[in-house]
Amino acid sequence: MQHHKPLTLHHNFSWTFIGNLVYAACQWGMLVVLAKLGSPEMVGQFTLGLAVTAPIIMLTNLQLQHVQATDVVHQYLFGDYLGLRVISTVLALLVIVLITLIAGYRWETSLIILLIGLAKGFESISDVFYGLLQKYERMDRVAISMMIKGPLSLLLLGIGVYMSSSVTWGTVGLTVAWALVLLCYDIRTSTNILNYQATPHSEETRIQNTVNGVQPQWNLKQLTKLVRLTLPLGIVMMLISLNSNIPRYFIERQLGERELGIFAALAYLTILGNMVVTALGQSATPMLAKYYASGNGTAFRALLFKLVGIGAILGGAVVLVTLVIGKEILTIVYQSEYGQHKDLFVWLMVAAAINNVSSFLGYGMSAARYFRIQIPLFVIVTGTLALACLWLLPNYGLRGAAIALLIAAVVQAGLSLGVIIYALFRINRRGDRESEPLSQV
Repeated sequence: MQHHKPLTLHHNFSWTFIGNLVYAACQWGMLVVLAKLGSPEMVGQFTLGLAVTAPIIMLTNLQLQHVQATDVVHQYLFGDYLGLRVISTVLALLVIVLITLIAGYRWETSLIILLIGLAKGFESISDVFYGLLQKYERMDRVAISMMIKGPLSLLLLGIGVYMSSSVTWGTVGLTVAWALVLLCYDIRTSTNILNYQATPHSEETRIQNTVNGVQPQWNLKQLTKLVRLTLPLGIVMMLISLNSNIPRYFIERQLGERELGIFAALAYLTILGNMVVTALGQSATPMLAKYYASGNGTAFRALLFKLVGIGAILGGAVVLVTLVIGKEILTIVYQSEYGQHKDLFVWLMVAAAINNVSSFLGYGMSAARYFRIQIPLFVIVTGTLALACLWLLPNYGLRGAAIALLIAAVVQAGLSLGVIIYALFRINRRGDRESEPLSQV
């Protein structure tokens, strides 16, 4: 089956970049729609919904997409990953409902949070199918899914906001869009890859995959082992999400939904660098994992630090553009009141530039299956960010929140580099001897 064979790194990157570009542009378009048709308060409500739900979803996702992509020895069946994701998504929705009930938000804000949580539940199920496609290096299928989901989400959200002048109905449209893409595309295309994947690990695996298809498996022993492996990554991803959202919590409580809307609109423009980082990182992860698992430290180091260099150059270029025409960009994209915050925009872009480097180092850590060490790393980063927000935001407002992000980004980059250096030291000591990936670290 030629059309099911793995793509090259170049083709996977190209597809992933295009898919992320379209999807991110549509996600940004949602904020533009809310800013143009509504107000900063509406942007703030929508952003708060994302900020409340994202850490919970990140925790319960357990980073299963990347664990699948690096499972080069086929330790688990796809049904194991899917079964765990179904269970964890249900738990996440229950936690979101509980938090919404006890947080004391206005009823409309609470409803928006719940709807976004439901939408993210559908997205979480899609994510585990993306992991299967990434494992077999078919990022074109992931990209197509994102290119369908992005425009459809923007269209239905825009219709909902235009017809009702309310974020609530726009969020209903978003939820419907993500559910449709999961049911009509993701499941079908992943089934084809699963049934016709070119190089199964064993005849037994091939038979089990073909018979079970995309059905979740409920083997308690396997699920328990998988949770033990992935829980550290889930905690890490929750901490990473908190790093993005802690400033939003402080802003909403201390300055209100309007200021949160302005901050979120500006911060979302950092997505340009994130798109390239995500596309390159996801495309290179299987190759990095193979290099590390085979003991090829030279190739692992060369590819990883090439990615880091790209991240640094990209970040610097974006900061330069922001310094020169940042105000004009904000005024054209949103409204004139957003353009008055050029200094905030610059600080956010500097923090994003350093985060680009940190993200690539994070892909390297995950490819080497250094999972548990990331927990204390991000505990330190998250604690640093919270303390910085507590100290800077009351005195410097929105700019203080951006500076806090910058401080946390520097700490994360330094600690991540330390882990990578240690990983390279370990692989060099192993030399040419083959051994199991260091999942215990």
